[in-house]
Amino acid sequence: MSIENKKERFQRLAEKRTNDVLERLRILGNCANRGQYDYTREDVQKIFGTIEREAKLIRIKFQGGETQKFKLS
Repeated sequence: MSIENKKERFQRLAEKRTNDVLERLRILGNCANRGQYDYTREDVQKIFGTIEREAKLIRIKFQGGETQKFKLS
């Protein structure tokens, strides 16, 4: 039995977690269906502004940083 080193563990977890994030973003994309949902341009700007800010924070977190919770209203 092989013991996983830090690099292997990072690769395994980073790949899984990145794929999880991408899948959740694809699911969020389902909310764009105007036949099923009603939203404003401001709602969309708030959603993607928050996603973009969080992505920047996560990038910075690899050097140190803090995260926040998202709230639409």
